[in-house]
Amino acid sequence: ISCINTYYYMKDKNLPDDNNSQSPDENNLQSLDELMKDINQIIEQLEKEKNLENSLNNYQKLIKLNNIITKKFQKKSKYINENTKQKIKNIVNKKNAKRT
Repeated sequence: ISCINTYYYMKDKNLPDDNNSQSPDENNLQSLDELMKDINQIIEQLEKEKNLENSLNNYQKLIKLNNIITKKFQKKSKYINENTKQKIKNIVNKKNAKRT
């Protein structure tokens, strides 16, 4: 029961805002790399730990980092989608302008 409550607590807990610009750039990629390094370190610690109670904080950190990465992915995906739609709209407008 404790693990289930912790899971919901971490899922509902407010995550720190991502103060990146709207367009993806080098800093976003670098911070993603840093997040992945943190995740790998936590996984290594969890693999070495024998006592599950001692691992609880690391599992919570892992869930938090996973949620941050998911949000970054969704944000980048949204940016790519909007950018692609705008490019398609521009192409269609150019074709329509040539026809008239």
